[in-house]
This record gives sequence, C-alpha cells and structure tokens, in this order.
Amino acid sequence: EHLRKLTSHEPVIGIMGKSGAGKSSLCNALFQGEVTPVSDVHAGTREVRRFRLSGHGHSMIITDLPGVGESRDRDAEYEALYRDILPELDLVLWLIKADDRALSVDEYFWRHILHRGHQQVLFVVTQADKTEPCHEWDMAGIQPSPAQAQNIREKTDAVFRLFRPVHPVVAVSACTGWELDTLVSALMTALPDHAASPLMTRLQDELRTESVRSQAREQFTGAVDRIFDTAESVCIASVARTVL
Repeated sequence: EHLRKLTSHEPVIGIMGKSGAGKSSLCNALFQGEVTPVSDVHAGTREVRRFRLSGHGHSMIITDLPGVGESRDRDAEYEALYRDILPELDLVLWLIKADDRALSVDEYFWRHILHRGHQQVLFVVTQADKTEPCHEWDMAGIQPSPAQAQNIREKTDAVFRLFRPVHPVVAVSACTGWELDTLVSALMTALPDHAASPLMTRLQDELRTESVRSQAREQFTGAVDRIFDTAESVCIASVARTVL
C-alpha cells in the first residue's frame, strides 16, 4: 500500500510572493503540461487557486498562495488557512523580486503567519536580469555583468540573513533562463524524496538533464528503501512480541 502511494504520488507545490514577483513566468519556465483548474480551497473569505499540470500519465498541482503584501487585518484568517494547507504541500517557493527592497512585509508574514512551515520553504530571488545596473545584462551570453553578479550575490545573502531559511536562496531570471538549472537542483533537494521523481516528469524538457534524472532516481530509491526498512522493523517487532 505504501509503495502504491509512492508510485502514484502527485506533487503539490505552493507559490507565494507579493504581486509582481513573477509567479506565472517562473512556473511557465520550470514546468510543462496541460493546465486544468482544480477545486479552490476556501478558508474564510479567502480562495486558494490550484492548477493541475498533466501529461504522459503524470501530474502535479500548483497552488497559488495568498497573503504576502495583503492586509494584516486578516492575520488570524491566514494563520488558519496555512495551518490547514501546509500539510498538503510538498514544498513552497517563496518569490522575492531582485529589485524589491521593501521586505518588511515578507519578513512579517514569514515570522507571524508561516512560522509552522519554515522547513517547507525555498526562497527564490526572481527577475535577476532587472538587477542594477540592468542595462549591463549580457543578452548574448545570458548572464549578468560583473557588477550585476555582485549585486545579485548581495541580494541573496541579504535574503538569507533576514529569513534564515533551511534551504539555500537561489536567484534566477525566468525570462532568460539564467540559473534555472540551479533552481531545479535546489528544488529537487528540498523536496521530500517521494515527490522528487514525479515532479521531475513535469519539468521543461531542457531542464530534465541526466543529472536531474539521476537525482530523482536516487531520491525515489531512498524513499522505497525507507518503506521496506519500516516494514521490516514492524515485522521484526511483531515476531518479537509473539516470541516474548
């Protein structure tokens, strides 16, 4: 039964961040599949939108999480929502624009609303190509200038110092594809082992490299091994109780 659940697992990824952080752009750059709406989750007056990406017998769910940058008058409502929804999520991608310096709202939400789910969050600095001096972005080489690269490093360091997340902070440019492979590696590592392999099937073709496939296989094998280790422990305990 546990093995059947493992092989049929449908990954659920939450996406959060202030308006303009580039949720749709990043999802489109990372994932592929036929998009169909899933029944919205209601919590008070809030709706959490969910979409299923399907193809070739595999699927995943993207959950658009509200709250960041919205009214603090709804704190209790958001706390209730996240208390209910976090157990359903395999991972949350928290998006922060590279040129966004007003992070007090994000910090407040992190500390007061999402405090139960820190281990499930991967911070992503988006729109790295807009980092100053933005006119220096190397379009031909699809990479930042030395000055931009320094500012991007300072941004990711600042985000890490502010939030102290479990996982590394990754900076990307969805529109150019810069560092998406690094994000995929971080995403796979941050995911529970049972979710890595099915999520890999929904990645864009160019992101499903042999390295990513190998990582997914290793994580799947680890998940299977734990199932059999647990079953063996239960069996041994049962025999011991019978003998003793």
